Formats: sequence, structure tokens, C-alpha cells
Amino acid sequence: MFFHKKLTVSCKCEKKYIFLNFESSSVFMGMILRKIASLLYGMAIHVRNMLFDKDILSGKSYDIPIICIGNITAGGTGKTPMVELVTAYLSQKHKVAVLSRGYGRRTRGYREVDALFDHYLDVGDEPLQIKRKFPEVPVIVCERRTEGVERILERFPDTEIIIMDDGFQHRWVKPYLNIVMIDYTRPVDKDSFMPMGQLRDSLDSLDRANIFIFTKCPPSMLKRDMSFMIAGLKKKPSQATFFSRPRCSEVRALSSGAPVVLPEHSKVIALSGIGNNEAFFKGLSKRYQVVTTIGLEDHYKYSVDDADLLYNAFKEHPDAAFVITTEKDAVKLSSIDNFPDQLRDRIFYECIGMEFVDFTAAPSVRIEHALYDLLDNEIKNFNDDAHIRGC
Repeated sequence: MFFHKKLTVSCKCEKKYIFLNFESSSVFMGMILRKIASLLYGMAIHVRNMLFDKDILSGKSYDIPIICIGNITAGGTGKTPMVELVTAYLSQKHKVAVLSRGYGRRTRGYREVDALFDHYLDVGDEPLQIKRKFPEVPVIVCERRTEGVERILERFPDTEIIIMDDGFQHRWVKPYLNIVMIDYTRPVDKDSFMPMGQLRDSLDSLDRANIFIFTKCPPSMLKRDMSFMIAGLKKKPSQATFFSRPRCSEVRALSSGAPVVLPEHSKVIALSGIGNNEAFFKGLSKRYQVVTTIGLEDHYKYSVDDADLLYNAFKEHPDAAFVITTEKDAVKLSSIDNFPDQLRDRIFYECIGMEFVDFTAAPSVRIEHALYDLLDNEIKNFNDDAHIRGC
């Protein structure tokens, strides 16, 4: 029900009675409540970080290098592609293990991910995706990271490096190297604490970062844009910065997992349930004619009932040739029992990697090699220090 401004006039004076629109007042009250919640959340984060910074609460260090790949915002910032990139590089030279919380799983405690037999609901969609790509690398889920690290060292004593996925806020473990992912399209210095904004940690916490990786950088990015983003971080000279954008490395069929080549500019239905669906849809529209999009919440739990969602999309868009989705969604869709084969055969997924960019460098320079060199040097420094300590 809507109430509008009402005007009454008497012989002596004019009075205005303003009745607020009920829906507007509800929105206003909701905004006030979110603002209060955001302030309380920010205060709690500041207090918690202060306790760790002053060693009133203490994180634990270990005798092997732990590389943490995290962020300070909610939503997709490209952590999983970065975990895969670092894992692919370091596993060529070292015995590597990956440790994740296993967000959204129905199990608890320590669990070793099995690529063949585990369901994503038991280990989490992203850990299962990583394990399927790196079957020889131990991938562990454990919400208590200290327990996870210690069990890894016990179960896999030859482990030389642990890559900790999304552990920047989990300060009970002290990583040797912190890599922080930042979405270029959502500058952190312009953001607010949740739930008003996307921040889940304070900007001051960025002092603990060793490397910043800006993701989702546009092709039109200029040198001044890079300088502007770096200035917003107020970073220290010792902190390295890299810029990247997503790159589709290949397309695979959901039914077989085999690589395929799809005709460019085909009419497709875009399906996504990740932290930033719009970024996926935007990238897809550069290669195909996207006739409709289906955006779901991050870590969406698919069931056989979702087949109707796709059937209806094909019914409304009979000219669509197939569905293209994300690799993370494909992990979950492939786990559904009794999913119709005729629908499964029309679903394909993009494998998204990272492409590093720097317009200040010569075209022949591979920027990721600078990142790899930095990782190698940091690991060497850790091992040299450990040798001096007699570890």
C-alpha cells in the first residue's frame, strides 16, 4: 500500500502531512540495520586482528613453507585458478599438498579428497575440482587449518610445500607467503564491510600480504589504471603486484570430460553458480551468442530437479545449441545421479586459467615467469633459513 504526500489547508495556516511510503521505509530500515551490522562486523575484525598482531592470540609456524592464497572480500576473486596455477608450477619440482576448508560440504573434520569416489557434497566443489586436475597431489579438506597441516605432515611426511586455499583470515596458521587476490572490478579501498559491502577483512590486514594479484583486468587497461589500483592498496615496496585476466584454456564435454571445439558465435545458454556470475557471462558473450543466462548462488547444490530448469531454457530458446557452464558447476553436475543423458550431452564447460598482463613490459616478456621466480626465491630463502636454524 502506498501513501503519498497529503496537503490540508485551514483558514489560519497551511499544514503538510507527509506519509512515508511503506516500502521505502522498509528499505531504509534494512539499510540502517545492514550499516549497524557492518560496523559491528568491522569492529570485531579489528579487535581480532589486534589480538593476533600483539601476540595475545598466536598463530603457529611450521618447518615447511606454507603458501596461502586468499582474499579480503566475499565472492569470486579467482582464488581457485591461482591455486591451480601455483600447484601446477610447484608440483613439477616439489612434493606439494593442497589444504582447503572445503566450504559447503556436509562432512566435518580432516578428509583426504578422492577424485574418483568422493561426492562434492562431502569434500566441497573446489577441492574436488583441484584433485581431479592433480590426481597425484594430496588435496585435503579440514576446517581447522592447524589440524589439517599437522595431519598432512603426519600422513604425507615427504611434503615439501603446503598450498593453503582461502586461509588469509585463518590466522591460527602463520603462512610463510601470503598471496592476496583482488578483483579489479571491485576496488577494495572503495568497499565496505559485510553486509553493506563485500569486505570480510580490514584494509590494514593487507600489510601481511607478500604478493597482490589483481584479477579480471580489462583488455583496455592502461598503465595509469595500474598505478591507480596500486595506489589504492597503499602497499609497501616489498610487496609485489601482478595483473591478470581470465583465459579460457579449453572447452570440455560434461558427458565425457573430453576436450571439444565448439563453433564460435554459436547460440548458447549460459549457466553459472560461482562468486561472480556476471564476469563469466561477460567473458562467454565474447565467444558465443548468449541467448539467456541462468545465474545461481555460489556453491549452489544441484539436484536432478534442476534438469527442468535447463529443459525450460531450451524450450524458451529452441535456437540454442547447447549449455556452457563453469568448471566448478560441471564438477557438481557430473555428480548428479539419474541426470538425463540427452541433457548431459548438450552441456559443456570452460576451463578457465589466468593470463598475466603488464603493459609496461615488452610483448615478449612472460609476466608469470616473474611470479614463478619470486616463488622459487621465497622457497629457497625459507629452506636456507631452515638450514641455518638446523631444522
